[in-house]
Amino acid sequence: TSLTAIILYELYNMHPNMKQISLDDCCKDGQKHANADEDCASIPLISASPTFPGATFLLILLSFTQICCDCCLLGKAAQELNIPCDHNLFIGYQCSLVSRACCMDGVPDNQTAELEQSKYVKTLINFCCFSEKCAHVCVGNDTCACLKGYKLKPDGRRCEDINECLLGSSNCRGGERCINTEGSFRCIREVSCGTGYELTENNDCKDIDECENGIHNCGEQFVCQNSQGSFRCIPKNTCSEGFIQDALGNCIDINECVTEKSPCHRGQICINTVGSYSCQRNSVNCGRGYHLNDDGTRCIGRTENVKLDTTLTASLTCIDLQIRLGVIFTLTLFIIIFLLDINECRHYPGRLCAHKCDNTPGSYKCTCTTGFKLAADGRNCDDLNECESNPCSQECANVYGSYQCYCRRGYQLSDIDAVTCEDIDECALPTGGHICSYRCHNTPGSFHCSCPASGYTLAVNGRGCQDIDECVAGTHTCTENESCFNIQGSFRCLSFDCPKNYRRVGQTSQRLERSDTIRCIKLCQPNDITCALDPIVSLSHTFISLPSFREFTRPEEIVFLRTTVRAYGSYHLDTYDVRFEILEGNIENAFDIIKRLENGLYVGVVRQIRSLTGPRETVLKLSMRNLTSNGESTQSIINVHVYVSEFWF
Repeated sequence: TSLTAIILYELYNMHPNMKQISLDDCCKDGQKHANADEDCASIPLISASPTFPGATFLLILLSFTQICCDCCLLGKAAQELNIPCDHNLFIGYQCSLVSRACCMDGVPDNQTAELEQSKYVKTLINFCCFSEKCAHVCVGNDTCACLKGYKLKPDGRRCEDINECLLGSSNCRGGERCINTEGSFRCIREVSCGTGYELTENNDCKDIDECENGIHNCGEQFVCQNSQGSFRCIPKNTCSEGFIQDALGNCIDINECVTEKSPCHRGQICINTVGSYSCQRNSVNCGRGYHLNDDGTRCIGRTENVKLDTTLTASLTCIDLQIRLGVIFTLTLFIIIFLLDINECRHYPGRLCAHKCDNTPGSYKCTCTTGFKLAADGRNCDDLNECESNPCSQECANVYGSYQCYCRRGYQLSDIDAVTCEDIDECALPTGGHICSYRCHNTPGSFHCSCPASGYTLAVNGRGCQDIDECVAGTHTCTENESCFNIQGSFRCLSFDCPKNYRRVGQTSQRLERSDTIRCIKLCQPNDITCALDPIVSLSHTFISLPSFREFTRPEEIVFLRTTVRAYGSYHLDTYDVRFEILEGNIENAFDIIKRLENGLYVGVVRQIRSLTGPRETVLKLSMRNLTSNGESTQSIINVHVYVSEFWF
């Protein structure tokens, strides 16, 4: 408001028929309206009467000043909201200059170049500018200047745009193309970010959250989990303890008796159950008068047996004496009578042997059940270590009275004999198709992955296949006059010459990147009318390598054609538009091109809309035509060399 008051003061006092007022009065009046939170439109004329000469002229100037004040406030608002001062609002040419200058006023001290521009804020709206003496800024009664990004034309009044791209004064990074704009420039990324990423306004690649956007293919039993450039499908149902989940989300019981080492104590047998296991004492039958000790390792006699030792010894002595007498008697009367054997095992059940008692002529012997061997005393039984005889094909664990076979990693125990270990074919499992990027080879107890014979090498993780960049490794066969371009699994040697009446912009390197572009601009010879009438002003070549998409669910944006044409904007007397078209090379109609609006400018987006199985290659010949309302047009031809790999990686 104060700025408007100053301007009105100057304009008012410039007219000879107007009454002179003081600057202080003018500023105080503007301050009063500002304190009352009134906008610029509420400023009335001070001591002005429609009856004095020039009043109408002052009213017009006041209206014009109010508009300029609004434009300045718009720039200040952009500054407070951290919106770029070079915005794309369609507010008119002069208004945009005022808005930009007010926005730049008060920038940090290190931005000296743009800070100088703020010096023009106080002089933007003076009389010589309104009388259109200067196109941008009047720095004196007879001197004009231009804002940043423009230079003064030879007539000393008009300003023309500075092409920072041609002068090399842009700060675009590698892989970005400089696009000149009115009073400035833009840096545009030339190559698509690839599958799973999208381009941001700052030309950076941002991961696409397929889960949040609902473009994943996880089933109802799975939950989508986003990852960089992709996503994962996590089963909704989690398995409880004692189960493991397979790739399809099913819960499979874990055989703890096989997977864990000695889950039960010595003298116990492990029995697998659904989701768990149980330990049971080994079913060893001790003879009468014996029982298993506390740890289940051997049969021991009962406490009362101690009292029977003396009696048992006496009985045995008696038995022995009887046997002797019986033998003597038998020998004496052998023909008449024969010796009758006494069954000690029956007469003294459970007292002679720990496990089993077997009667023999004139005596007895003790034996043990399966899994045990007779101790040195001939009566007790010790555990037999069956593993010493190698009954299992791989690993053996001895348990009291028995043994348990188990297998090494990559094998599983046979359901038939429970001792043989069979190889697990990892490649045939439900997840086998995702173990290796290319091919899975089963080996005894394991597996290994392999990649195509040429163009790829096995990744560090031993499963994925990584493209070999022959252009970097120097293993290509391109000549000095050719440029090497790496594609997935191979390379191409490329060479391009500009046609007649065209000249190349920049130098072509020996190695082409995906972001490189070879461009030819029309340069007609003097008096060559045919060349001058040719609407094609430039020819360019760019390159892209694509995989054979294994899962093609939505269009893939692969190339962006940036323009300087503003949407719905008018330049001088003509209205401009741009039209994109695919002229040649659209094999199987797998590609299309759409027009999109980005930051107020038209952009052509080339998309792959159908899957192509490689190896394939084509050259998409694209047309970009700039049209005007009076029928004039210029045309640029962009040749996109597309190489589709045989594989998805």
